[in-house]
Amino acid sequence: MMSLTRTLALMLIVTAAVTGCSRGDRIQQAPAEILYERGVNNLESGNYRNAIAYFERLEARFPFSNQARQAQLDLIYAYYRNGNRESALDAARQFTRENPTHPRVDYALYMQGVINFERTPNIFDRWLRVDLNARAPQNTLESFSSFQQLVQRFPNSEYVPDAIERMAYLRNRLAAYEIAVARYYLRRGAYAAALSRARYCIETYAGAPQTREALEVQIEAYERLGMRDLAADTRRVLAKSFPAGG
Repeated sequence: MMSLTRTLALMLIVTAAVTGCSRGDRIQQAPAEILYERGVNNLESGNYRNAIAYFERLEARFPFSNQARQAQLDLIYAYYRNGNRESALDAARQFTRENPTHPRVDYALYMQGVINFERTPNIFDRWLRVDLNARAPQNTLESFSSFQQLVQRFPNSEYVPDAIERMAYLRNRLAAYEIAVARYYLRRGAYAAALSRARYCIETYAGAPQTREALEVQIEAYERLGMRDLAADTRRVLAKSFPAGG
């Protein structure tokens, strides 16, 4: 009886292995339509790892098919939801670069913006009271640039309203960075450089709350440089733009 049981178990294992291999071979040889359908089904059910496997297989076997192009877009989302942020970002950049006139480029640009937008400092930075405004905001710049391209190139895109809201936050973050740099230059006595950064802040991030600080930096820098007339002119602009109590 023990021998018979072991024999039956072995037969079941072998049968399962053969069936699995046969199924794997069928998948390997499946046409583009089937691979894409399997990928979408897994994507919709939340099995992002399997979806990625199907889409990547589709791209490798049928790189010039319509399904492969659509799979490139689906891969962006699958990577993103699977936690592979770098892969998602690379896929979005590649799609934008290789398909500049594709009607879904707006989605690729939007995802580039979102992924960089979510690259916020970790909680340890906040515990250590790091001045986040004083950091070189590369991810912030890239996110703002992607959203800006989206809004300019595809003003009617469904992603524009959310992109505009995110851009407002990013604009203020970038303006705060420019003020942090300008004040650093003031402390170092580099008054011309401080003027340049303050002016850049005002011109590039119009409407940001930091505009008032930028004008104050300009006034101080002009005063330090002995440019009394320009300091007085800027002081009048400040008073007009930000009246007392306003």
